[in-house]
Amino acid sequence: MLELLFEFFAEFLLQVVVELLAEIGLRSTTEPFRKPPNPWLAAIGYAIFGATAGGISLFVLPEPLVQGEIWRLVNLAVTPVLAGLAMAAMGAWRSRRGQQTLRIDRFSYGYLFALCMAVVRFHFGA
Repeated sequence: MLELLFEFFAEFLLQVVVELLAEIGLRSTTEPFRKPPNPWLAAIGYAIFGATAGGISLFVLPEPLVQGEIWRLVNLAVTPVLAGLAMAAMGAWRSRRGQQTLRIDRFSYGYLFALCMAVVRFHFGA
């Protein structure tokens, strides 16, 4: 049971770390583009970015961190929600400090990014 909890935590941590790295990359490129993009186009971009991050993560960790088909499905449902909540908390923290927030700092965009990453890892993971 402890091993299963560790596997879930590892998958969650992987998604949050990749999202934070994505946020750092996005933050560095947003300054020249002050005009906010269309939210639907931004959602498509985050979906593509999340799927790409999932594909890249398979080169580093080709095996699923959570074993067993049922547990992988549970992970697919739960981990993106937790990652979205983590990004929303990070956005709230940045907002309280007076820092600029990005769209990924909201639950919906963080969830979408993590979901697309998790779907790719679920489908293509060995």
